[in-house]
Amino acid sequence: MNIRSLTRGDGVVIGAAVLLFIASFLDNYSYDGVPDSVDMPSLWSSGPVLLSVVLAGLIGAALVVVARGLPQPRKVVGLELGPFGVAFALFAAWSALGNVIDPVGAVDNIGSGSDSGAPDAGTGLILALVATLVMAGAAIATPLVPALQAGLVPAPKPPTPQPYGAQPPAGYGYPGAPQPSAFGGQPQAPGQPPFGAQPGAAQPSAQDFSPFWFAVPVPRPLYGEDGAPMPIAELAPGTWYLAVEQGSQGLVAQTQDGRRGVLRDSSGIQRG
Repeated sequence: MNIRSLTRGDGVVIGAAVLLFIASFLDNYSYDGVPDSVDMPSLWSSGPVLLSVVLAGLIGAALVVVARGLPQPRKVVGLELGPFGVAFALFAAWSALGNVIDPVGAVDNIGSGSDSGAPDAGTGLILALVATLVMAGAAIATPLVPALQAGLVPAPKPPTPQPYGAQPPAGYGYPGAPQPSAFGGQPQAPGQPPFGAQPGAAQPSAQDFSPFWFAVPVPRPLYGEDGAPMPIAELAPGTWYLAVEQGSQGLVAQTQDGRRGVLRDSSGIQRG
């Protein structure tokens, strides 16, 4: 799971899940005039609230976050994890609203019919409603609001220029590292001409491209070079990728596991 692929919207979902977990240990009911010494039951003591609000909300948040961090979409009973998690979050918010409106269900209809002695929603139940509403709202709004699509963990800045004679750090993921050639040959040191070019010789415009490192501002799909409509991977914010050439369909990029594809939308990318 790539943590750098998480967005600000996912951070809101995680925060709401933490608030829901804390609220589950607080009071489920609230009685007027009851001394503070009376120990009220928590949300864990009510089966319907535990299953339909607490666990449904936590499961929904987990599915939304895990779906964002996976390199490839996963499905459960034919549904992708992301929409499945959004459905759980909406169900939890709806259930929390019903429990806040009527904390004891049909029990207050038994007896004289007066609800003067019926309990109200407790602190835990109210906080659970707030948490599930925020969770569901963030899960739905993240694909629609650009501000929520920004990376939760920002991409690291490119390293400062090395002193004269110093070697840049090695390894994939560093913009200062020697860059492999676009044809899979030996690494190309910064400042060297593209593969096959003669130093100082003028090259046609199609040969002027030199590989460079870049990071995307928001998750971007990577398509196959064969022009297939379905993406083969998703580029995540906070991770450096290698642009190997400029193709007719877009920027040809290489992922960390060595796969190549076309980034059709290269707007706003950060060059290393």
